[in-house]
Amino acid sequence: MGWNLDDSRPIWPQLKERLMKDIVGGRYVMGGPFPTVRDLAEEAGVNRNTMQRALSELESEGLVITNRTAGRTVTTDEELVAETKAAIAADNVGRFMDEMASLGFSAEEVIDIIKKKGVENR
Repeated sequence: MGWNLDDSRPIWPQLKERLMKDIVGGRYVMGGPFPTVRDLAEEAGVNRNTMQRALSELESEGLVITNRTAGRTVTTDEELVAETKAAIAADNVGRFMDEMASLGFSAEEVIDIIKKKGVENR
């Protein structure tokens, strides 16, 4: 699984975003163990300190919990996960709509395109 990191922006926020998506997307089970800094850094091909910074941010937001003797686990707070998922979706939709507006599409035209695409994919 590639991490697809972008050299044009700092790495640790990209790592954080990717891990957030993995948490809300269910790759890491709520209440389940979270990989070690070492394992994640190796998988992503980054320095452990960089990965640690991303994990510290996830901890401060409550998505990952550090247990002194048991390592890290994923939060069991379903509401926090749902809110995070909704925020990520809203951000993605906002960027998409900005891009579509730059192409000259109105919101109604975008909705029509999405409806047509949805019908094609059934």
